[in-house]
Amino acid sequence: MKKTALIVAGGNGTRMESNIPKQFLLLAGKPILMHTIQAFYNCGIYHIILVIPQSQLEFWKQLCQTHQFKIVHTLVAGGASRFDSVNNGLQHCNNEDLVAIHDGVRPFISKEIILNSFEIASEKGNAVTAVRLKDSIRKVELLSNKNVNRDNYYLIQTPQTFKAKLIKEAYALQYHFNFTDDASVLETNGYTINLIAGDYKNIKITTPEDLIIGEAFIKQKSNPF
Repeated sequence: MKKTALIVAGGNGTRMESNIPKQFLLLAGKPILMHTIQAFYNCGIYHIILVIPQSQLEFWKQLCQTHQFKIVHTLVAGGASRFDSVNNGLQHCNNEDLVAIHDGVRPFISKEIILNSFEIASEKGNAVTAVRLKDSIRKVELLSNKNVNRDNYYLIQTPQTFKAKLIKEAYALQYHFNFTDDASVLETNGYTINLIAGDYKNIKITTPEDLIIGEAFIKQKSNPF
């Protein structure tokens, strides 16, 4: 099976308090999105599909020229929602592929997780990255709240990796507000989700604080990517 990375980057700069969409902000001198693509390329994943809003396509091409970014990738225009954007990207996958769907602003995904996700998805049909909660949590109901066992809950990350045929069939469903990620789409189509171990460093950079943490991660490494 051919391994494909489908990277979705449709954000804006609202929570980042920036006029530049967060995926294009610089991290160690180059856009966050380039670090993310590089992480998959370094794992030998050479079929890379990048989905970004139509209005950002030319800006991205200019950034690639400015930063001399040479990794070959298929550029796809996104849709009105993340659901639509992923669906657009999936049209460029063959049914026989394994496809890892990943957030464009998670640049610290490790080689071990990427390779493990493909291995488990090949065996079981899907592999969804997750980490345990560290903090206590409470469930709010109307005007009250109560403690719940955090061991029963996980934080879901990406990549979420699938046999392409299965996830493409699931994305043929009509959109529902409960579709919060790709796993929820597949689950609605009748499949059991297989969780695999994620990494607390696999952060999604969405706020100024996240960007500071990201810079700290890079400083820990002498050769980040």
